[in-house]
Amino acid sequence: MRKSTLLCAASLAAVLVSPALASPAAAQDLTIAVSAEPSALDPHYHNLGPNNAMRRHIFESMVLQDEKQRLQPGLATSWKPLDDTTWEFKLRDGVTFHDGSPFTAKDVVYTVCRIPNVENSPSSFTVYTKAIADMQIPDPHTLIIKTDTPYPLLPVEVSTWGVLSAAANGVTGDIGFSREGCSGTGDYPKTDDFNTGKAAVGTGMYKFKEYSRGDKIVFERNDNYWGGKADWATVTFRPITSDGPRVAALLAGDVDMIDKPPLQDLERIKSEGFQVAQGLSNRVIYLHMDQEQEPTPGVTGTEKNPFKDVRVRKAVSMAINREAIKERIMGGVAVPAGELLPPGMFGSTPGAAAEEYNPDAAKKLLAEAGYPEGFGLTIGSPNDRYINDAQVAQAVAQMLTRIGIETQVDAVTASTFFKRRNQYEFSMYLAGWGSGTGEMSSPLRALVATRNKDKGYGGTNRGRYSNPELDSLIDQALATVDDDKREKILQQASGLVMADYGILPLHFEVTPWAFRKGISYAPRTDQYTLALGVKPAN
Repeated sequence: MRKSTLLCAASLAAVLVSPALASPAAAQDLTIAVSAEPSALDPHYHNLGPNNAMRRHIFESMVLQDEKQRLQPGLATSWKPLDDTTWEFKLRDGVTFHDGSPFTAKDVVYTVCRIPNVENSPSSFTVYTKAIADMQIPDPHTLIIKTDTPYPLLPVEVSTWGVLSAAANGVTGDIGFSREGCSGTGDYPKTDDFNTGKAAVGTGMYKFKEYSRGDKIVFERNDNYWGGKADWATVTFRPITSDGPRVAALLAGDVDMIDKPPLQDLERIKSEGFQVAQGLSNRVIYLHMDQEQEPTPGVTGTEKNPFKDVRVRKAVSMAINREAIKERIMGGVAVPAGELLPPGMFGSTPGAAAEEYNPDAAKKLLAEAGYPEGFGLTIGSPNDRYINDAQVAQAVAQMLTRIGIETQVDAVTASTFFKRRNQYEFSMYLAGWGSGTGEMSSPLRALVATRNKDKGYGGTNRGRYSNPELDSLIDQALATVDDDKREKILQQASGLVMADYGILPLHFEVTPWAFRKGISYAPRTDQYTLALGVKPAN
């Protein structure tokens, strides 16, 4: 944001006081400006960060994740394996949906039946339900889930999708679960039914009140919530995608909190009397390269696809000064990445270091690979999805140009970028991935496993990297119940893809939030902005 804009906003703050700040009665209201609007309120429509964060206010999971993505009891009070392929979940008694109907195991079965039947889903939650082979209900508050093979990630994966009410969607009889198609479910609700509020019936701390696309999403307190009284009577989310207006809204007192304030504005925000909380996220910003098409779109000066050669991929990695990106582009608020998950999270490798910057060695590798004069390249990037995404892409382009790869950036809005990326229009692109499960199998399966729809592998592998040894290690990890053994396998798999330069991690985002005095927020590794976590300061 320009300094003049900030000064204007600061001046407004002196004369414009929002109702939430002015009136004690309004202290029960919370307004949050978010940088990205969900594509729908349907909890199963789009496996996307803004959607996943918003759904948690209305729809809960059997297992919850805290701010560090540690598992906590949710609609299930406990879970345990009965044998290698059977899990038992004990469900919470006395929970009701927003319409007053009781929560039972049938609602979980109904939810799993509905997930593969969501129409036109851009990114399906079936990746988190494919392991389920059968579901049985011994009693209303006990659920048995069977898998084909040992599957230790089941408790983590059930934490990623919200539970619907079968009764609220017209189901009165028993449901028969089947992978091929459940019986007794009737017609599933459409995505628009959630956006209008008709199907927005969950067990969550807040209830649907209003959704006006592009303007606001309003929730109201669920006074019958099983977990205790919510801190706020009304919560309003306002999508303000531009950084300047979002900061101005905070400084003017129009909102109580914003996510992703521009890094260059953090000190100014603090100086105006507002608070900033920030923490390391699990979101890795990476470069993916087309490793299949020949010739590949976006590369000029050669008919070959240079990225099929590991020497070229390594040269690109060595040409990138990750520390410089951290300091100059990210203002020091990032952590250079040596693999796809931050240190300390499950499956990350202790001591995994970011690639050392060595442009001279990069030039030699290019010459060895047959490109002594380099080649031309266009990098695809969003310009409004990740923190300083287009600026990072421009910095990478300058660094690659210095070693002879004449690079330009094609930066567009996120919706356009992802559509073009999914159509394989880029030889190289910059994007990000946040681990929904909080452990290494998430980025490995999504980003670098060979695309396999039946397994749910490679859903975001738009570079089409393929390594049978890696796929085998992922299979082994997902079938290994012993945590220590599984972690070692995941570390081996991560080391394999890093040594092969199948994908190039750049840095992990450190996510900031800014808010008025009188409230607090604990930073989340998943980067979710949740009213559930906003607390009145003591």
